[in-house]
Amino acid sequence: MSDTNRNRLMLVIAIVMAAIYLFPLYWMFITALKSGSEMFATPPSFWLSEPQWATYAFVWESRGMGRYLWNSLVIAFGSVTLITVLGVGCAYVLARYRNVWVDIGLFLILMLQVLPASLMITPIFVGFSQLGMLNYPRLAVIIAIAAKSMPFFVVLVRATFMAVPQELEEAALVDGNSRVGAFFNIVLPLARNGILVSAILIFMQAFGEFVYSKSIIQAVELQPASVGLNSFMGPNTNEWNNIMAYATIYVTPILAIFVLLQRRIVSGLTSGAIK
Repeated sequence: MSDTNRNRLMLVIAIVMAAIYLFPLYWMFITALKSGSEMFATPPSFWLSEPQWATYAFVWESRGMGRYLWNSLVIAFGSVTLITVLGVGCAYVLARYRNVWVDIGLFLILMLQVLPASLMITPIFVGFSQLGMLNYPRLAVIIAIAAKSMPFFVVLVRATFMAVPQELEEAALVDGNSRVGAFFNIVLPLARNGILVSAILIFMQAFGEFVYSKSIIQAVELQPASVGLNSFMGPNTNEWNNIMAYATIYVTPILAIFVLLQRRIVSGLTSGAIK
């Protein structure tokens, strides 16, 4: 097979895979705009004849979407801030100092990454209850998300720091900088792209977090949008157009962030692949 035909075949495969991946999003968007009869039509319609745009306004007002999205933003930004402040230093140490204790620390961090949130929620809930953290539920969720997502952040940022030549730090030390000064003046600016991308990925995870928020936050006015979406669910649920409209409003900011920053995200993820 020639290179041209191979490239065409790979392009066709990529288009087919993209269509399969994007079809659920397309179905979500058009279902949100369907009328009651169109939703239950057999066979289902893949095109809209009369889009029901009023569904979005109805869902936004009746479900208090503004409050839910604000809570999601507070939790996401709080989690990203806490993880970035604590995780950058940890990733730098694991990237620069190699001994048996550092290797043990990296192994423990990787082990924490494989623990699912459904397994961690029970001991976290009991511990927070003993400490009185349940009186501050959003802060408790932020700390829980930070504990779960910290290993992911540290592993990614560690690869970014390893891609920064250590000779630059040594030159800064020779010029009179301290180790801390070399870190803030030399290493951190060069690693900012990888740190930013890791923070964006953590933000997207925290924005859609459900398990901790559902278990810890009982007050409706403090619950994020993921828990608000779950409130639609019930034994006799048939408001599929409202559910899809809510989901569309919920995921659109995340999709927009990903589309706008996709090149930076890809470059950041691969920045530590080759040293």
